Amino acid sequence: MTLRIDIGGVPSERLRFAASPLAELTAMLHVLAEPGHHPQHAVWAADVWAGLRPELAERLREAEFLWRSSQADFLFPARPRPALADELDDVDRIDDETYVTAALVTTCGGTRAPVAARSPLTDAAARERALDLAQARGPRQEAFAERLLADPAAVRERVRDTLTQCAEAFFDTAWTAAAVRLATDLRLKNDLLKRQGAAAALASVSGAVTLSPDGDCILVDKLQDKATQADDTGVTFIPSVFNSPHLVVVHAPGWHPVVQYPVAEPNPAEPVSLETVTLRLAALAHPVRLRLLRTLARGPHTTGELAHVWELSRPEVSRHLAVLRRAGLLTARRHGRYVRHTLEPSGLTALGTDLLAAVLR
Repeated sequence: MTLRIDIGGVPSERLRFAASPLAELTAMLHVLAEPGHHPQHAVWAADVWAGLRPELAERLREAEFLWRSSQADFLFPARPRPALADELDDVDRIDDETYVTAALVTTCGGTRAPVAARSPLTDAAARERALDLAQARGPRQEAFAERLLADPAAVRERVRDTLTQCAEAFFDTAWTAAAVRLATDLRLKNDLLKRQGAAAALASVSGAVTLSPDGDCILVDKLQDKATQADDTGVTFIPSVFNSPHLVVVHAPGWHPVVQYPVAEPNPAEPVSLETVTLRLAALAHPVRLRLLRTLARGPHTTGELAHVWELSRPEVSRHLAVLRRAGLLTARRHGRYVRHTLEPSGLTALGTDLLAAVLR
């Protein structure tokens, strides 16, 4: 599954790497709402919650619809600015219909091609759908959605005030520390883009982000099939210290494509592709292959030995072994006349972690 960003005809200089205070605040708010996604920041999240004033904590809970499960697109600026206040000013310039639609129309990661979202302010069906989604997420979110639909201006002002209060409560301190890592990452990305081109810069973003062979598409390995078009303004890439393991992509029609990616940790593990995870799950779904793995877990065996132990034909065993090899769960080495098959433990021990990372990505 792949999210495709069409960049055909877009000059490489329109691929923009820049830090965004608002996008990083959004990543922090997501950590606070979903600390289980980010165990590396669990202590930080607990400390922030412990230090929040009760009123601000309640405000964050009521507005978490904007950043918990599906972040609102206006929280990821197409043209980042150095100061949070300046980016919030840009959000204030968005019209009510665009703001409310982005705030309330969430995505479930379906495979259908994107269509222009109808405004819940003017379309009864869109309004009912938005309220249903909010209700499913709890009474606070339902009340927030109802207030936003009834009085967009008042709720927008309250949300801005909430984000401004976050700056004083925890964001400014965390941003000061994060900005050093972000600046280092941006120097690397922009240098690669200038000296080696888009393919090298994208490869440094994540192993899950690549440039198509013809150079016309950016491919993002995510658990969804989607496509969007970059216009003359290009694509913006925003590094983040707090959003790992997520790759957030703004891809709704009418929005400038934006990708928020995690800054690499020291000695980062290369992400395993969705194709590999799917192959491994399919390989393990067959009872015969599980039996073969049980034997191979005890040591290397030949095809003939496995066929004898499990009373199977050699061709049948060979077919199953081929599936396991393609999934990266076995290795094969020739010793004279014999080929011995060996279990690759890392493919099994990391499968749960790889699957979780693929889902969260």
